[in-house]
Amino acid sequence: MAGRPGVGDDMAMITKKAVETAPITGSSYFLWDAGDGAVKGFGCNITAQGKRTFVAQFRIGSGRSAKSKRVTIGPFGTWTVDKARDRARSLIREGQTGVDRKADEDAARRAATAARAAEAQERRLARDLRIDRLAARFLRDHVRIKRKASTDDFYRHIIVRYIFPTFKKRDAREIKRAEVARLHVSLADRPATANRVLSVLSAIYGYAESIDLLPENIRRPTYKVEKYAEQGKDRFLSVAELERLGAAIRQAETVGIAWEPNPTGKTKHAPKAENRVTRIDPDAAAALRLLIFTGARLREILNLEWAFVDLERGLLRLRDSKTGPKTIILNAPARAVLAGLHRRSKFVFPGESRDGSAQPRTDLKRPWKLVCKAAGLEGVRIHDLRHSFASVGAGEGHGLIIVGKLLGHTQASTTERYAHLDADPLRKASDAIATKIAQAMGEEAAQESAAIIPFRQGA
Repeated sequence: MAGRPGVGDDMAMITKKAVETAPITGSSYFLWDAGDGAVKGFGCNITAQGKRTFVAQFRIGSGRSAKSKRVTIGPFGTWTVDKARDRARSLIREGQTGVDRKADEDAARRAATAARAAEAQERRLARDLRIDRLAARFLRDHVRIKRKASTDDFYRHIIVRYIFPTFKKRDAREIKRAEVARLHVSLADRPATANRVLSVLSAIYGYAESIDLLPENIRRPTYKVEKYAEQGKDRFLSVAELERLGAAIRQAETVGIAWEPNPTGKTKHAPKAENRVTRIDPDAAAALRLLIFTGARLREILNLEWAFVDLERGLLRLRDSKTGPKTIILNAPARAVLAGLHRRSKFVFPGESRDGSAQPRTDLKRPWKLVCKAAGLEGVRIHDLRHSFASVGAGEGHGLIIVGKLLGHTQASTTERYAHLDADPLRKASDAIATKIAQAMGEEAAQESAAIIPFRQGA
């Protein structure tokens, strides 16, 4: 019963019984339809394992050069013999006219499958590129891993406070430059914040490009949105201001700083005048003094652990800081501050913890506000103590390289902001050199008489 279509005297019309009783021979073979009413080219494949599948074999077109093709119709059981024969008859008839319906159906099926896959991919992409999901992934998989915790907190604040209200559920591909520009303009009264919003939004798009969620040839909506010019915030305390600040800290930690009740509020039950004073705790006073004496950053002091303090050598060996591991020189005033503190925790300035675990102090906002008000200092930030340390160092002629090393700057350009304060040492050096030359030339008398050189009228 095996053979090619139309070959074999014992071939008979394929029936249900014939298919069911076809023997399993251990090798694959075909039953071909023959006899009266048969469809030449219709057959059933019997595999070595006994699986029975209907097929149709025919040529596409006519002539010897016509391509022969065998098409699988379907398994016996799913397809009856009569339905499989009708399907084969239709395929063979169309093939004779040059139509390969099965190929067309397969192509259409592949196209439909590809379209469904593309739609599913687009849905996934639209979900992943929604700004809130993209920003969360950016913070979790990029910022938290590659940036400092303070940077993570700052980015999160900018995203939640400024970016989400406008773009939270928007597809990143649909946000236009004009929309970003409008957001930027809406923050014109806070130019620094407006510029940070641009930078963070641009960083989110850069991250999407780096993980191939967005093609690099698509321009970010932040492109060519011009940033605002920012005024420098550097503030240097003068000697007189440092004197007032020192006095205010001493007063705040001892007798306290007096305050007056709000005249517009309820003053009937206000404390008596002698009781209207506010004191700061010794830790706050010590932390402020360390910031003044070392020029360190706020978190470098508040996160300080006793394990990093080497009073004998006069060093703070920080495992981490804004610029990585760092060593801070402890001068005599700073060492005296640390020597006067009690070790109550692994942190030099311990904070309060709900679960009882050791935590560093979180901030100095209230003590700083209090002493600034008492000292008459307006618009002075805690970070300005660092600038003041640098300005004193530069003004005393210690040089920008030395000042930069004391502050832990990794780039000389960071210290250049204090260059204008370093003029006095240059003048002193110039005076010393010229005086030496003048002495050699016997010009001392001439120098003394040349304190003022008048200009001629009309010159």
